[in-house]
Amino acid sequence: MTQPRHFLAISDYSADELTALLDRAAKLKSGEDQAKLTGQSLAMIFKKSSTRTRVSFEVGMTQLGGHAIFLSDRDSQIGRGETIYDTAKVLSGYVDGIMIRTFGHDEVEELAEHASVPVINALTDLLHPCQVMADLQTVIEEFGPELAARKVAWIGDGNNMANSWINAAWRLGFELRLACPEGYDPDPDILARAGKSVTLTRDPMEAAEGADVVTTDVWASMGQEEEQAEREQAFKGFQVDDALMKRADASAIFLHCLPAHRGEEVMASVIDGPQSRIFPEAENRLHAQKAILLELMG
Repeated sequence: MTQPRHFLAISDYSADELTALLDRAAKLKSGEDQAKLTGQSLAMIFKKSSTRTRVSFEVGMTQLGGHAIFLSDRDSQIGRGETIYDTAKVLSGYVDGIMIRTFGHDEVEELAEHASVPVINALTDLLHPCQVMADLQTVIEEFGPELAARKVAWIGDGNNMANSWINAAWRLGFELRLACPEGYDPDPDILARAGKSVTLTRDPMEAAEGADVVTTDVWASMGQEEEQAEREQAFKGFQVDDALMKRADASAIFLHCLPAHRGEEVMASVIDGPQSRIFPEAENRLHAQKAILLELMG
């Protein structure tokens, strides 16, 4: 039996494949692409709660003529200790695709290994590829399709978002500068593979200099709440404020995967200001993910 194609990491796809997905996302958004997944079903496994991920995938499947099934730890056998192997085998007999949002990246890889239907990584502690695809769609809407010409500044934690931005820069060739505090670097293997297109600094102003895109995330991600006070100390000086945005290009945009803590990692004057594109970015989760669903299940 032919193994299905999965979407676990941006780095699993070539530059041409990623460009095609982003082009299709734009056509789905404009209505030019009317493709459907009529009668197909997507199982959505949530070990981490969500607003944007659940709504965008569920609405996306509905718009494509399919159906999405929400499975949380509280109302499925996954929460009572059923193995990933058994879950993969059982769900593969019912549905046409599986989306999972969880903690360990190894769980997503194991699910994909044993499932006979496509698996989509909707977030792990290591990677958040669907969000960065939506971010790239937003960048294209603002600046045009030549992503390799762009300069992106990441300010803050070297988390799953930072890792996925690194994967995108490696594949698509744009310049990415990450400003992370000591001890909060991105995954070393992902960073090392990226080569010269990605640089790491301890100076947020240096990272933001002349950037087309400035982006960040919360200082304490889901599951790190007990580290909040410690991280507030470590991330002092890594806030995206008006002064930092002035170091970026005059036409620069601000992105945030949301939810945001106004006054913490980003000032309200930035996130609610004229350079912010956070709400088009959030909407683009819907369109980018529909393109991924069609690519894998169509």
